[in-house]
Amino acid sequence: MTTGIGIIGCGTISSAYLRTLARAPGVRVSAVADLDLARARAQAEAFGIADAVGPAALIAREDVDLIVDLTIPAAHYEVNRLALEAGKAVYSEKPLSASAAEARALLVLARERGLALGGAPDTFLGAGLQTARAALDEGVIGRPFAAVAHMVTRGPESWHPDPGFLFQPGAGPLLDMGPYYVTTMVSLFGPVASVIADGSRTWPARTIGSGPLAGQSVPVAVDSHVTVLLRFVSGAVATLLTTFDVSASDLPRFEVFGEEGTLSLPDPNVFAGPVRLRNERDAPWREVPQVPGFGGNARGIGALELRLAAAAGRPPRASGELASHVLDVLEGALTAVRSGQRVAIDSRPPRPAALTTEELQALGWTPEVPA
Repeated sequence: MTTGIGIIGCGTISSAYLRTLARAPGVRVSAVADLDLARARAQAEAFGIADAVGPAALIAREDVDLIVDLTIPAAHYEVNRLALEAGKAVYSEKPLSASAAEARALLVLARERGLALGGAPDTFLGAGLQTARAALDEGVIGRPFAAVAHMVTRGPESWHPDPGFLFQPGAGPLLDMGPYYVTTMVSLFGPVASVIADGSRTWPARTIGSGPLAGQSVPVAVDSHVTVLLRFVSGAVATLLTTFDVSASDLPRFEVFGEEGTLSLPDPNVFAGPVRLRNERDAPWREVPQVPGFGGNARGIGALELRLAAAAGRPPRASGELASHVLDVLEGALTAVRSGQRVAIDSRPPRPAALTTEELQALGWTPEVPA
């Protein structure tokens, strides 16, 4: 049975999704939508999609079973709610909503309607992070007890054509990039129990450096440098630094410390990359053999896996429950910044299972031509 997919939001990230979804088995992108119809029409033409319409018209279409929401964070709750109320399954770009309370409301609505709800990121389903997960499960570094992760950049204003929303509530470095890191951590260690955090904003405004808006100033309404200490239910602890303020750094991207060694992980914002291991018996670092899986920019495989999970009657891996928990953690960190106190995280999503080779093939992966 073919699943009809509708994409709402035809901005920068939509091309990556369309490259994955337009060629995936068992699905058909029925239409794309955007408030800017010219932009929607351009994406439809570029990817051979039959129709470009407005968001309301797409939600109402009978040939759309699953809506992929790629709108800006401030619009996620409204778009996702309307789609669920119309009887559509939903896969949303991160964050699932602009607030944790709204995300929990979406979970309730999806359960009431018996509909699948999932959310980005899905990079933890790629070959790089699935390799790291397999290595941990095999015990190559013993019991993992801690991790450090650093997302260090001078900010998106130099390259993004319209970066203003990234410095507004619902974004900033923690909510924009933090989901990749926290989702990966939960996939490795299980749910987060509590957080402590602190943050700052170095400049009150940023200047757009490229595109038609170059030279314009955008206000910074969120902390642009945030450090979080996470404690997991398993007992592991992790430090996460996210910043839009640092021009250069030699900090490691992501490392996991175990009782018998250290594992170096690839960038959680991508699907592939080397996983390296060093323990007491190793002089140099050595690379861990990759498990089968998706490389390249495979954004959208979370939506495809949600479809397979719904057909099998099981929760999706990039689930709404997981995405909501990650938002609980990130919002809890922002609360901790303001209060100076440790914040408990009450949600407890299950740790997503590893992808099997059979599931990879059902998603369109082949050994000869990785997606």
